[in-house]
Amino acid sequence: MKKLVVSAIALAAVAFSAVSANAGTIRLKMGDALAGDHPTSLALQHFIKEVEEKTNKSVRIKLFPNAVLGSEREVLEQIQNDAVDIARISASNLENFNSIYSAFTLPYLFESEDHFYNVLSGPIGEKIYGATLDSGFRGLTFFDSGARSFYTKDKAVNTPDDLKGQKVRVINSHTSIRMVEMMGGTPTPLAYGEIYTALQQGVIDGAENNPTALTLGRHGEVVKYYALDEHTRIPDFMIISNKAWDKLDDNQKKIVKEAARNATKYHREIWGKAIQDALVEAHDKMGVTISHPDKAPFLAKVMPIIEEYRQDPAIDELVGAILNDK
Repeated sequence: MKKLVVSAIALAAVAFSAVSANAGTIRLKMGDALAGDHPTSLALQHFIKEVEEKTNKSVRIKLFPNAVLGSEREVLEQIQNDAVDIARISASNLENFNSIYSAFTLPYLFESEDHFYNVLSGPIGEKIYGATLDSGFRGLTFFDSGARSFYTKDKAVNTPDDLKGQKVRVINSHTSIRMVEMMGGTPTPLAYGEIYTALQQGVIDGAENNPTALTLGRHGEVVKYYALDEHTRIPDFMIISNKAWDKLDDNQKKIVKEAARNATKYHREIWGKAIQDALVEAHDKMGVTISHPDKAPFLAKVMPIIEEYRQDPAIDELVGAILNDK
């Protein structure tokens, strides 16, 4: 049944593109792997509404959530092939198109939420948006995907030593894999949609993500411990294909950029509450033990990764700028 629903929505996407443009209406498709009620998806809907209102619907955007157009990597390929126009993509997947994005997957790069927003709202963010022009797309804005922490089924993670022998799901990123290895765990790359079953069946012992994975992803039903070590804060980026961007006139481009920035502001408002609500729900209703381990031992374990990446002059320059932008 799920496959039939996905196929039907995918066909709707094709139909959307095929609709004849009325009086020069520009129709764009947006792909997102997150559920439609996820805070980031709500921010994308906020963006769409503002763009359509301020352009008098001369620009129409249809959002296809829940990965119905494919995984993030598949959507990126469709962006390059002009089959999808706009998407929300994690920096961990964008590093395959430009190595500069790998800097954002480094552990303990941002010391706080305010630091994160200050960096990406300024000149550093603007520079990053243009890093993938040669790959066929550009950045419009960013979203906080939350500080990622470890959660496990049978053993609390209070120090890196507690990860020894633990199979931990990670995103398919070289940096994330190396990070868990250096902390002593066994990294196991899996798609997000496979985590729940893998935890249930003992394929993995735990995973790492922000607190909404426990509630919106229902992972709190099968894990007992969540340790707020907050090792990474990997941004999401809203990107648009060069071809779609070039369809817009100057006023439409201005509106799109402004709406994108406003979507980030809106997202920050609802995201903080979503994180706190998730922690309360996971603890009070799902029985997950929430802990606050000392971060220093975790940082000490992964310092070699940071030094290794800083051997690349471009990454070193970006990391240095981020660390100095306090």
